[in-house]
Amino acid sequence: MGHPLFSPKSAGPQAGPRAEASGAALAGAFAALRDEFELASEYPAAALADAAAAIAAHTLPDEDATDVEFVTIDPPASTDLDQALHIERDGDGYRVRYAIADVPAFVRPQGELDAETRRRGQTIYAADAKVPLHPRDITDDAGSLLADAVRGAFVWDFRLDAEGEVAAVELVHARVRSRAKLNYAAVQEQIDAGTAAEPLMLLREVGLKRVELERRRGGASLNLPEQEIVPTDDGGYRIEIAPQRPVEDWNAQISLMTGMAAAKLMVNARIGILRTMPAPDERSLRHFRRQTQALGKPWDVTVPYGEYLRSLDPTQPRQLSILHAAAALFRGATYTPFDGTVPPDPVQAAIAAPYTHTTAPLRRLVDRFVLVLCEAVATDAEVPAWVRMALPELPALMASSDQLAAKVERASIDLVEAALLVNAVGQEFDAVVVSGSKPASGSDAGPGGGNGRPAQPLDRIASSQNGTQGAVSAGGQHPQQSMPFGTVQLSEPPVTARCEGEMESGTMIRVRLVEADIQKRRIRFERA
Repeated sequence: MGHPLFSPKSAGPQAGPRAEASGAALAGAFAALRDEFELASEYPAAALADAAAAIAAHTLPDEDATDVEFVTIDPPASTDLDQALHIERDGDGYRVRYAIADVPAFVRPQGELDAETRRRGQTIYAADAKVPLHPRDITDDAGSLLADAVRGAFVWDFRLDAEGEVAAVELVHARVRSRAKLNYAAVQEQIDAGTAAEPLMLLREVGLKRVELERRRGGASLNLPEQEIVPTDDGGYRIEIAPQRPVEDWNAQISLMTGMAAAKLMVNARIGILRTMPAPDERSLRHFRRQTQALGKPWDVTVPYGEYLRSLDPTQPRQLSILHAAAALFRGATYTPFDGTVPPDPVQAAIAAPYTHTTAPLRRLVDRFVLVLCEAVATDAEVPAWVRMALPELPALMASSDQLAAKVERASIDLVEAALLVNAVGQEFDAVVVSGSKPASGSDAGPGGGNGRPAQPLDRIASSQNGTQGAVSAGGQHPQQSMPFGTVQLSEPPVTARCEGEMESGTMIRVRLVEADIQKRRIRFERA
């Protein structure tokens, strides 16, 4: 029997297989959202001219890898295809080739397009449209690894041993041709049925071995189910939430392996830009251990926290709450450039190794520079001056675009959530408490938390819940200052929101909707 988070209710006020919001009703609100965040609807003419000239003058690399039967695996509607994959057996190990779109070929250094991509930083995904990093003629056509099209690519060629460890790696600039555009759901179904082509069956084999290597390194993945805005056939929108498919994790392991290989090249060359993150401090770890005790699945201190997180089942309410609380351990990620001296702590703690972003150049600015730098290092060529000059500027550019992307994503979800529930004020719903206003009952820590101090409430996830911004009570106080509250997740529609009242993390409760405001992008509940 499925958990209510992943199974729609069939009766009561949340009846119907899925709640949907009218696209016509939301059109004005979406436009206002784009205006609020100053999202560029059109590309500047000078940058478009720069892109058109680059496309017209483009020549493919001399190296020919079109005999390799690459495939892409992406969401069904995606057309900005950054990566293509092929895996085959190599003795008792494996050969993995990972082709990354040759975006640098279309961006003239220090030209108009280069300047505009630096301003944008990354592709921004709003509810009704994406604002691409590059013009669509590049993003969705000339630079995309579309099926049956010959494209230039940076091909990472890995030789893995029987355990999946990298034994050797090369990076070549080559022309490639993807054989098929696949999607995660179909690939997972074929792998589960045993009918997938050998490279896809090997993706499972290699992916699982790379997961095991991550466990041994002490790495960690926070595989929280994510809310996703999905267009409906009639032009409306709904929100879906589902756990990550195993094939998405296996595919991500190939990308992580590539980012680690790129980081190793740069560290050895003493020039580059890493994606770094500090390890959680002891205070945060102690607090998280108390949370796991309170929620009935204590973390054994002899078990690495990454291994513990992988043991959690997000379909179980209390374990879902632990995963939300664990987000506090994944903080402080940043970009760290260097030229001449390697940073003293070059590790990305969640990966437990040096790491960089290099596999999504169509959608993320920094990857373009990393690809060019890594090719120079791999071929013993001089790192281009324009790459070297950009390294100190990239962290601020990426931080700014990361912040904007997070705000737009949250605002888009808040907007659709409010639209889904605007006619349901006063109705009651079943919900899971993912972040409570007090520790769960049964905690071994007792009222003093085991150390003489009052027990702390489980971390509230203010950055990922609807209704945390701007709500003010009749007395002029913010509700969070005048009454206890927590965060709940409904079963249908699968929205995450603030709920006023005392509640315990990991429990199922009944809640009543007291506010749903489309213009303010806010919903709010109280205990029923």
